[in-house]
Amino acid sequence: MTLSTTQIMTVEVLQLAHGNGLPLPTYETGGSAGLDLPAAIEEDLILVPGGRALVPTGLSIALPRSAEAQVRPRSGLAAHFGVTVLNSPGTIDSDYRGEIKVILINHGPDPFLITRGMRIAQLVIAPVARLEWQVVTALQASARGEDGFGSTGVDVRKARSSC
Repeated sequence: MTLSTTQIMTVEVLQLAHGNGLPLPTYETGGSAGLDLPAAIEEDLILVPGGRALVPTGLSIALPRSAEAQVRPRSGLAAHFGVTVLNSPGTIDSDYRGEIKVILINHGPDPFLITRGMRIAQLVIAPVARLEWQVVTALQASARGEDGFGSTGVDVRKARSSC
């Protein structure tokens, strides 16, 4: 299967005063989907187990109307330390001009140290489709119908009995 070439989108970025000296986010590899966001903090921050913090990145952006930015966890922080993005994925709308901040939570058993410039989350740009509602009196039938919450592969009775 051949996919089309990756499109390059130009996005205006404003580096805020408390982000001065930090590099702009970059793609770490040629195949990376996300740019790593830095912690633009002046002093180290300790995230206690069960604790959460709103961590500034020192960046504001202006996205085209046809795009959104998604703030997602970094897999290494989640796998090794239990630190993740609380509202994952966080959405940055095209008309938002404030600072990008990341809500981090520590689900791990140990305190987690966040330092200035640490890569704390990923920023992924995604296209946005807008919809128009079409009110109907009934929906078209499908093979799945109204079945949900595990209907396509989780045997709920077996899962409950093994707990």
